[in-house]
Amino acid sequence: MKRKVILAGVNVNSNQQENFKSSMEELSNLAEACDLEVAGALTQNVKHIHKGYYMGPGKVEELRMLIEQEDSELVVFDDELSPSQIRNLEEELKCEVIDRTTLILNIFASRAKTREAQLQVEMARLKYLLPRLIGTREDLGRQGGGSGLKNRGAGETKLELDRRKIEEKISKLSTELEQLTLQRKTQRKQRNKKDVPVAALVGYTNAGKSTLMNAMLEKYGDKDEKLVFEKDMLFATLETAVRRLELENNRVFLLTDTVGFIHKLPHHLVRAFRSTLEEVTEADLLIHVLDASDPNHEQHKLLTEKVLHEIGVKGIPMIYVYNKVDLTDMESPSVSNSRFYLSAKKRQGLEELTNKISTEILNDYSQQKMLIPYTDGEIVSYFNNNADVISTEYDEKGTILHVICKNSDAEKYSQYVIQE
Repeated sequence: MKRKVILAGVNVNSNQQENFKSSMEELSNLAEACDLEVAGALTQNVKHIHKGYYMGPGKVEELRMLIEQEDSELVVFDDELSPSQIRNLEEELKCEVIDRTTLILNIFASRAKTREAQLQVEMARLKYLLPRLIGTREDLGRQGGGSGLKNRGAGETKLELDRRKIEEKISKLSTELEQLTLQRKTQRKQRNKKDVPVAALVGYTNAGKSTLMNAMLEKYGDKDEKLVFEKDMLFATLETAVRRLELENNRVFLLTDTVGFIHKLPHHLVRAFRSTLEEVTEADLLIHVLDASDPNHEQHKLLTEKVLHEIGVKGIPMIYVYNKVDLTDMESPSVSNSRFYLSAKKRQGLEELTNKISTEILNDYSQQKMLIPYTDGEIVSYFNNNADVISTEYDEKGTILHVICKNSDAEKYSQYVIQE
């Protein structure tokens, strides 16, 4: 049986009513993603957040009555709460109180599959917990009772012990994560040596990045390439997936799927996933996927670009993919400058998008005419497998190839190039 939850939020900017409404709807989706049943919601418009209770005392009393009415045992607040606010609210409401950050951390913890993702989530959770140790249990901050000095300060000692344990665990996790980060950097260097360009999918959570990745894999991927997990829910995937795609003209690029962003994404998580998101900072092209059916997709666009800026993304070309147009009255597929309107689920618009990707990152090619001696037949095989062979002719001196190949390959095999 699902736990009943009441949602609570405060809007401090009356001019941002739509954004606040969107944030509360998103909080409801997060609760459902955590397998909670939303029994009700209470909001308040104020000029300032209440220092002690987040909401005004009158609203807190109203919230207590709603909890009793709905027989709820949990309240989730839309903003990050301070330790004292959580303690005060739990005393007044007589039930468990968590905030949006805790909810997101719980979702990430349940969805993390790889060792790296699990370490990143645990690191974020511990860093969030560390300043909240005081007051998390009734006995932590109390002085010991009894006569003399024997038990004096026992509570503080317990608190310091817990703090030290968490700090030691964070240090241990950091060391393990650094090793995994080095492995990831080594993998990137190997890919760079092979001169394979990278396109990275970025965007808001549940915009359809994984669906687009799988659609591209079905069309251009190797049969051995594994599809990524996709589902219509927030944060369906946390792991960064890299897949190799080969177009019909033998041009190859790597497509990267990354963790999605969300409104009020906890900064601890952004920091924890920074090593994973480095895949984005070193991409040759960013494919910004937006949910065209979501009325707030333009706000999601701005928020994603803000997070990208925070993690150091600069000067990388970006194209915009408005996905899920099958759920709107927009024409699909259609193209307008660097904006693509398509449906990954319906497999519509993939060729148009691929042509744009090819233009953006597969432009380091040139057309060459080569005469390759019959004794060097392996080079003919190489170009057949790694270039777009326009025509093949046979001469008494060898094989004449008209190819569109990488400039690096043209330079490597320049002794075979026929100057016209």
